[in-house]
Amino acid sequence: MMVKKKKNKTKKVGIGICIAIVILLLGVGGFIVRQLYTPFFGVKETVYVYVDDKKNYNDLLLQLQSAAQIKDVGLFKKLASAVKYPEKMRTGRYEIRPDMTCKELLQNLRNGNQAPAKITFNNIRVKEDLAERVGGQFMFGPQALLEKLNDPQTCASYSLDTSTILCLFIPNTYEMYWNMPVDRFLQRMKKEYDRFWSEERLAKARAIPLTPVQVSTLASIVEEETAVKEEYPVVAGLYINRLKQGMLLQADPTVKFAVGDFALKRVLFVHLETESPYNTYKYEGLPPGPIRVASIGGIDGVLNYTHHHYLYMCAKEDFSGRHNFATTLMEHTRNAKRYQEALNRNNIR
Repeated sequence: MMVKKKKNKTKKVGIGICIAIVILLLGVGGFIVRQLYTPFFGVKETVYVYVDDKKNYNDLLLQLQSAAQIKDVGLFKKLASAVKYPEKMRTGRYEIRPDMTCKELLQNLRNGNQAPAKITFNNIRVKEDLAERVGGQFMFGPQALLEKLNDPQTCASYSLDTSTILCLFIPNTYEMYWNMPVDRFLQRMKKEYDRFWSEERLAKARAIPLTPVQVSTLASIVEEETAVKEEYPVVAGLYINRLKQGMLLQADPTVKFAVGDFALKRVLFVHLETESPYNTYKYEGLPPGPIRVASIGGIDGVLNYTHHHYLYMCAKEDFSGRHNFATTLMEHTRNAKRYQEALNRNNIR
């Protein structure tokens, strides 16, 4: 009888332990399920984490802690390990929203469901600037882009050369993937270039007559010459008049480019003697390529240039950024004298 009671007692204890284990497992399972399907990050707005081609798992964990404020990195590691994510990492830029769950992020990471980035660039002068500003927004980085811009073979594949390759880039905002290879990025820029140069714009260029590259080159000079957008068509018309008459452009911005100093406030005679094909005081016609990445406004300013008889321009003596325009050298000399006197009064050298 005692043995039977002992067996019943042991059986009850065993059942109790089993029930406790089931409850514990259900509790743990419920906790995990809740973590999988409830917001797992402490951010108040969408942030992004990046997985580069080195695929550094530890770096991703650091980003999840610092940028995404993950609530339980230990649990994330266990779940990531369970689905073998560390062995199947895919490059990309991944968004983390305030309402995002751990399950959703892991699915995106494993499947490479990255968020596209808005790539914006404008107000760029030289290749190094472009490489830094644009390349820095991609996984491939500035150096890879700069090497392509300086590679004659790459430039030739777009019917350009190392002096004119900047014409390929139309400043705007584009949606692209962060891990896009540099060659694919250039192909996308070519597609945007071809889209921009519609038949209507090409027809206007032919009517001047200039090629698209020449239009971009002239636009780059116009934009450096005046900061007032309303003057773009007027300045463009002035230079087109000089081109048609076979006159030297004598554009100060090209001298600054040749000297390598855009900050020059006063172009002196010594600067005008600089030996460079970009020096339009020494060489007739347009320089070999643009002196900056021409904007859409600058290009359209050339294509829709103002028809007038101006051949000369000089900055206004009030330093407003606007210009005095002239049809004769005598009139221009008077304008230039007023400007020089203003420079002297303000001790600008």
